[in-house]
Amino acid sequence: MPFVRIDAFGTEPDRLAALGDAVQDALVETLGVPSDDRFQVLTAHDGVRSTLRYDSHLGLPKDESTVFVAITMRAGRAPERKRALYRRIAELVHERTGTAPHDVVVTVTENASVDWSFGDGQAQYAPADGEPAGA
Repeated sequence: MPFVRIDAFGTEPDRLAALGDAVQDALVETLGVPSDDRFQVLTAHDGVRSTLRYDSHLGLPKDESTVFVAITMRAGRAPERKRALYRRIAELVHERTGTAPHDVVVTVTENASVDWSFGDGQAQYAPADGEPAGA
């Protein structure tokens, strides 16, 4: 159950939706996340009330089409699966929005099962009785 935040500059709702779909599809394809297991926050920045800052780190140029994707998920995925995820996100974002792959920045933060609550004030993946709900 990854939690995804996507930030893009000057984005129309259709582009935000395409970005969210691209990331979800990449998670399903590369990590086996269930297709209906979507938790996303999609934020468009207008440059006035909110904005993005970026430079050309590691020789990768950035411009106003830059997209930041932050994924929080439970630990345990192998490095090669994460690399496949990054590649697939860049491919799908490019395919669906025209954003150049070098303008897609992805970060992954991992945590433990007890670090999640899906509601009711419970840690469904790590309940006190030891019987986790779901996968």
